[in-house]
Amino acid sequence: MTKTWWKEAVVYQIYPRSFMDSNGDGVGDLAGIASKADYLAELGVTAVWLSPVYASPNADNGYDISDYRAIMSDFGTMADWEDLLAALHGRGIRLVMDLVVNHTSDEHAWFIESRKSKDGPYADYYIWRNGRGGTCEEAPPNDWGSWFSGSAWKYESGRDQWYLHLFAEKQPDLNWENPKVRGEVYDMMRFWLDKGVDGFRMDVINMISKDPALTVYMNGPRIHDFLQEMNREALAGRDLLTVGETPGVDPALASLYVGEDRRELGMVFQFEHMGVDEGKGGKWDVVPWKLTRLKEILGKWQRELDGRGWNSLYLNNHDQPRMVSRFGNDSPQWRVKSAKMLATMLHTMQGTPYIYQGEELGMTNVRFPKLSDYEDIEIRNWSREQLALGRSEAELLKAVHYRGRDNARTPMHWNAGPNAGFTAGKPWLGMNPNYPEINAERAMADPDSVFHYYKRLIALRKEYPILAYGGRFREWMAESEAVYAYGREFEGSRLLTLLNFSDRDQSLGEMASTLAKRGRLLIGNYADGEGTDPESLRPYEARVYLA
Repeated sequence: MTKTWWKEAVVYQIYPRSFMDSNGDGVGDLAGIASKADYLAELGVTAVWLSPVYASPNADNGYDISDYRAIMSDFGTMADWEDLLAALHGRGIRLVMDLVVNHTSDEHAWFIESRKSKDGPYADYYIWRNGRGGTCEEAPPNDWGSWFSGSAWKYESGRDQWYLHLFAEKQPDLNWENPKVRGEVYDMMRFWLDKGVDGFRMDVINMISKDPALTVYMNGPRIHDFLQEMNREALAGRDLLTVGETPGVDPALASLYVGEDRRELGMVFQFEHMGVDEGKGGKWDVVPWKLTRLKEILGKWQRELDGRGWNSLYLNNHDQPRMVSRFGNDSPQWRVKSAKMLATMLHTMQGTPYIYQGEELGMTNVRFPKLSDYEDIEIRNWSREQLALGRSEAELLKAVHYRGRDNARTPMHWNAGPNAGFTAGKPWLGMNPNYPEINAERAMADPDSVFHYYKRLIALRKEYPILAYGGRFREWMAESEAVYAYGREFEGSRLLTLLNFSDRDQSLGEMASTLAKRGRLLIGNYADGEGTDPESLRPYEARVYLA
């Protein structure tokens, strides 16, 4: 396996709107991020993944781009972006930009021209089809649904045709079958790479290839042709991190995207483990999750990509709820211990760990009292649809409190002052009221905080290559619904990770306890001096041994 900086990296995701506001308008910005560069350096991260900061009308918080080569005024100017790049690079931190090229905004110049007629120079930059039925307007071309509720098609009277939008109506899908579109994208990528960015996180990149008959829109027939062409035209010869967001892949399919001889992507974000609490009704049909199922999925990815490709390791991001509320225990008694336990898992598997802003503080889900308190287009569309079907607001809030994307988007907690030190104005989205207890200033002053535990994990990763590269993933106590015990090997060393996902003491199996006795304790989430019993784990305890 080839060793690279991005395999050894720890990546920190920043959602710019919610990270730090420098000018008091209630919206986080680039200058605010730059002002926290020392904080990121103190944590020890290798790279920052910046969610979109391009010009956008904000139908989907920046994932609807109207100009790929301009900065959204909410976030500042190109000069502010250049200052941020310099601030990060000056501290040895790389910058990874979000690449959103499955779709643009409907306010992008290409779409403004495309919607005018069927024969203009931009007519085929997007996916247009005639409708079904007696008139074109009568019914959409097929029954595809938008990921944000409703049909994935919108009728445009100027062309007397429908355009595809897999997401919001204001996010028309680009036509990647058109070589001019691909050329425009590659040229734009080179623009940013020449400015000094260190890689791309590629939004829903496995949706760019749709078959002409419109029967599939994920992992389509030309997806690998397109990515290999992208690699040749824009990425080759540069030392970059590339990670593709690829819903709907299994390890075999992922290995086609990330195989080292394939020249496509460095790694992918897969979502199989994000579905452990979904019922048959999908995301909003919340069911209790089981540790055995989570272990089955994570173990499969560890084993089946080992030697074939690279994993990305995450439990939350800007589209997912806070991990300590979902997979841990966010009660005052167990929040810190369980946040550290989950972090231990993420940083002791093969792959590149991704930290979502505030995760290193143990930030939790928020429970706004009304649906109108939420800003996310997905929540708003879904709740409007469900209310029309007769469901109650209380019922919908229960699901939103658990799964809503705004759980991750509440502003960052910097201190216990007004608005958690995020802004001097009114925050664009409500604050989580627990910020006086959970904030960066308090965490940095407490050597036993979640923040300092993350620092230790990141430092260990730099010191011990086995944390990144260890393979031959092996598991013990696979049937346990409370204990996750697994080992990895690298160059004659062995790593053993023991995790308790419950709020009760748990006995370890004979093999796990025997292995623990043979190893040296590398890190644990219970303070030194509290006593360590190799035969059992305390509530939410995590221990890592090296032998």
